[in-house]
Amino acid sequence: MLERSLVLSAPGKAILHGEHAVVYGKVALAVALDLRTFLRLRPAGGSVSLRLPSLGAAASWERSRLQALRSGFSADFDESKSPSVEQLNTLREFAGITAESSAPESLATLAFLYMCLAISAKYGWTEEELSLINSWAFQGERVIHGNPSGVDNAVGTWGGALRYQSGKITSLKRVPTLRILLTNTKVPRSTKVLVADVKDKILKFPAIMNPVLDSINAISQECQSVLEAMPGNPSPEYYPVLEELFDINQHHLNVIGVGHPSLDRLCRVTASHGLHSKLTGAGGGGCGITLLRPDTSPLAVEAAKRDLCACGFECWETNIGAPGVTLHSSSALKAEVLHALSMS
Repeated sequence: MLERSLVLSAPGKAILHGEHAVVYGKVALAVALDLRTFLRLRPAGGSVSLRLPSLGAAASWERSRLQALRSGFSADFDESKSPSVEQLNTLREFAGITAESSAPESLATLAFLYMCLAISAKYGWTEEELSLINSWAFQGERVIHGNPSGVDNAVGTWGGALRYQSGKITSLKRVPTLRILLTNTKVPRSTKVLVADVKDKILKFPAIMNPVLDSINAISQECQSVLEAMPGNPSPEYYPVLEELFDINQHHLNVIGVGHPSLDRLCRVTASHGLHSKLTGAGGGGCGITLLRPDTSPLAVEAAKRDLCACGFECWETNIGAPGVTLHSSSALKAEVLHALSMS
């Protein structure tokens, strides 16, 4: 039982380099974004309540009902194993979620219920144990995505930047904090379809496409070398290299077929302000990232944001290399965060 309120946060995530090539055993670099999701936990007496304002989800369950539900499972909860079909079906029925529902609010509620029962049954709150947090966050990913890579939960737990290759995740050491713009084109896309299209192109033109994947791999490795060198020698000479890597990788991603006119427009708009951009993630729309040098003028940044918004895009200025999961003092939180938490 909690005796006081706790406020925690975790960063967002973006892929810096290695999109799609990572499916074929190449290196990908994932970075933590300082656009954070906040969680408030507070005592609730004899019930457990969930409020997710951004998803429009709200639910409450009597603690006695949850305890009865927990004791009814024949198999134990285990952070090293995927949630069983039996467990998920039972939780869906308990929460009134249909088997066909894949709405974000339904999946988030399902993941919350699973981890609430599992963690309270075994550990209680141990936010200092990062490896344990990561293990249970991965279980939440399994509930929502089925067979996740483990990158999202690892970035959220440890922050900074991670190297991912063939299932192995390694934290980069001494990663610099870099300013970026994150832009959402608002163009929906299917990651599954895009991955399948890339596979078809590779099968059709292996002699052409495989060298492109090798080049994307080399970009990821070169970027890793630059990022790890920057903290010890914060020279402005590194930024033109990072910008060129953005440009080259964006061309490669267009070659493998995951570009989109909206992303081309994003790159043109930012280029008109002397900035360099690339898609991040699956492509085909979705989001792009724009690197901001330390000496980029505030006027140029605001002009770029204004022009991107005029295209119908959403744009945020943020940092990459942000801290991982963090326990906060309420007195240190920004006013807008406190306001959002008070509304939940």
